[in-house]
Amino acid sequence: MIDLTNKIALVSGASRGIGRATALQLARAGADVVINYVQSRDSADRVAEEIAAMGRRVAIVRADVSEQSDVQSMMEFVGNEFGRLDILVSNAASGGFRPLLAATPKNFEAAMNTNVRALLFLVQAAHPLLGQSVDRAKIVAISSHGSHMALPWYGLIGTSKAALESLIRHMALEFGDQGMNFNVVQAGLVPTDSTKMIPGSEVMFNARSSKTMMGDRQLEPEDVANAVLYLCSPLSDLVQGQVLIIDGGAAIHV
Repeated sequence: MIDLTNKIALVSGASRGIGRATALQLARAGADVVINYVQSRDSADRVAEEIAAMGRRVAIVRADVSEQSDVQSMMEFVGNEFGRLDILVSNAASGGFRPLLAATPKNFEAAMNTNVRALLFLVQAAHPLLGQSVDRAKIVAISSHGSHMALPWYGLIGTSKAALESLIRHMALEFGDQGMNFNVVQAGLVPTDSTKMIPGSEVMFNARSSKTMMGDRQLEPEDVANAVLYLCSPLSDLVQGQVLIIDGGAAIHV
């Protein structure tokens, strides 16, 4: 059993979907959790209530992780309230679904700022707190198949996810010998409020059972959260700069 008792974790975009499932799973393993959100305060409150009911310490911080000043303020709060940070999960994502010919500079910047630049800001601001971790600090970024597969109207997001995975590898190279692990969980098609907006999503979701090797079982946010939990635990101390794919085998064949 993975035991994260006394660990301090921060999950960005933790009010819904994969972020919510991850925050709850880390708490079940014993971690105290900082919930980051930017719009869904009611949803963040509900997640916090579930975590508090487990007997864990929990805090809610509203911050736009694409803005450096917001991230810095959030880390100052974490430092004042908890004194250190053991786990950082970069989950918040944005970008919108549109054909590339319709993409504007503002659309491109929004995707890159929230999906890639945010990770840089988070690690830069959290670096002193991560350095206070008693054991190895764990940094996990959430990616998707769009980082290496072409999906309808997913060009900007997919491009940003590819950049995200590259950034994690370079962070592992620069900071890995400082008691920190940097890895990626690349999720297959998971039913969330966001993925349901992908053009043709109903067809893609219906086709999942023929793409995976899991029978009728479908990929859920909790499955992704389980992979994050592993990468946040001592069991993954020797996993560095890697991409862990969670998709039931969907990506290994056409």
